[in-house]
Amino acid sequence: MTFEEINERLKKWADDRNIGEYSDKQVMKLIEELGELSEAINKNLRDQEIDSVGDILVVMIILCYQRGLDPIDCLNKAYNVIKDRKGKTVNGTFIKSEDLERS
Repeated sequence: MTFEEINERLKKWADDRNIGEYSDKQVMKLIEELGELSEAINKNLRDQEIDSVGDILVVMIILCYQRGLDPIDCLNKAYNVIKDRKGKTVNGTFIKSEDLERS
C-alpha cells in the first residue's frame, strides 16, 4: 500500500471514529506513544518498538489531517531545511554548524 493510500484510509478511519476534528487529545496521544517507544528502546523490545513507531506515524498523520496539513509536504519542507546542513555528530547527536559556533 502506498503512503497516499494509507493517508486516505486513516482520514476515513479518523472520521468514522469522530476524531477527524482537531483536539489537543491527539497531541497527548503522541506524547503517550513516544513514551511507549522510549520504553521499547530502553528495554530492547523490538516488536513493541515497531508497534510504537507505527502508532506514532498514525497519530501524526491524523494530527496533520486535523490541522489541515499534508504530511508529505511537511516532511519535504523539513528535509529541504536540513538537506545541506553542515555540522558534526557528538555522542550520537547531530549538531548543526551554527550551534557549534555558539558553544
